Amino acid sequence: MANWKSEQGNLLDRAKGLYQAKAEKIVESKEKVQQLIQKVTDKLHQLAENPTVKESKFYIDVVLRMVKAYYKNEYRSFSTKTLVLLVLGLLYFVMPFDLIPDFIVGLGFVDDLSVLLAITKSVQSDIYDFLEWERTKV
Repeated sequence: MANWKSEQGNLLDRAKGLYQAKAEKIVESKEKVQQLIQKVTDKLHQLAENPTVKESKFYIDVVLRMVKAYYKNEYRSFSTKTLVLLVLGLLYFVMPFDLIPDFIVGLGFVDDLSVLLAITKSVQSDIYDFLEWERTKV
């Protein structure tokens, strides 16, 4: 278990090295964020039957809802650092060439989803707070 957490942390660090700067630029533009959200939505539709993606759809959906709520000024109770991490996860998911290219059957999306899972773990309290806000909003 500890080894898996270590590998997940290393993968997240590598993803940050690849896409942190790009994610920071994207969060500065509502239009770029909307384009990213559309790309993620399109990719989710394309991969709707992929078992690996199906398993992680809940987490992807939560991240999408958090980012959308932030840019609609509905929910801003998390830091810019959290926002950048969420956008980084979405960006990593849509990029076809990352640490394990998406075209590699059986493995191509494992790293994408592992990065998203590592991000959701690292901002877990923000996600819980957001889910509670969603549950209680009128």
